[in-house]
Amino acid sequence: MRDTGSFVCLFLVKNRLILELQPGFMRIYRLPEAIVLEHAHQLYVLAGQDWDALINRQGLHDFLVKKLASLAPVPDLSREELVHALPPVGRQEVWASGVTYFRSRVARMEEAEAAGGGDFYDKVYEAERPELFFKAPPYRVVGPHQQVRIRSDSSWDVPEPELTLFISPAGTIEAYTIGNDMSSRSIEGENPLYLPQAKTYNGSAALGPCLYVPGSPLPPATSIHLHILRDGQSVFSESITIDQMKRRPEELVAYLYREMDFPHGCFLMTGTGIVPPASFTLQHGDEIRIRIDAIGELVNTVA
Repeated sequence: MRDTGSFVCLFLVKNRLILELQPGFMRIYRLPEAIVLEHAHQLYVLAGQDWDALINRQGLHDFLVKKLASLAPVPDLSREELVHALPPVGRQEVWASGVTYFRSRVARMEEAEAAGGGDFYDKVYEAERPELFFKAPPYRVVGPHQQVRIRSDSSWDVPEPELTLFISPAGTIEAYTIGNDMSSRSIEGENPLYLPQAKTYNGSAALGPCLYVPGSPLPPATSIHLHILRDGQSVFSESITIDQMKRRPEELVAYLYREMDFPHGCFLMTGTGIVPPASFTLQHGDEIRIRIDAIGELVNTVA
């Protein structure tokens, strides 16, 4: 993987009410030439800092609070530069969770009905053990305003907007970001054993726009919003709150780390509760906008 440099930025959120719920929040953005951090609507540059060395720790929030004491705001740093942010991933693997929302359970059953595997996903939803799968190595992850892809051998494709956890090597949830788990519903529905092909391919994962580092977990009422535009016109829009998840994030992390080590930490997509209708499929040129309260907005186009 080429050296793209490091940048940590804190992203200015439109919804000020959510900010009031999360005092002491920080955001870190990884840009091509530096690391910038935002706190209390001020931007700071973290000079000479390696991205992985910065984020791969327990107590990331407390570390950044202490770091702020020796930093001065950079008044001439333009927020427009945040548009060029890289995905907030260094050497971390990206994993994903499936069937964590009731709507996802219904959608997976619809996909697999023709193949006779509908009850397969019903059992996963009700089971003690969650569905976890490998999504992408870092070099296959795209960032904000970059292009995601749909497979050329797929006829039914959707984005999956997901709250994504950043987990330390010790298994603690240290930060959050937005994930787009691109998925081929036609391939997965044909046979559940085709899941790796439906989920893992070039341009199938997007992360960004930042790492959101609060002093406490996200409120249960935090909303995830998906908006899809085609030729500038809205073709799909829906929202859901994270309290609709059947499984707690800590439960998903516990299973992921049960028999695996992640020396560089790990990103974990927590599943989607927003699924476009069966009549909808992505097309080349579609714009996908995913917003999560307090984190920001991840925007990608379909290559």
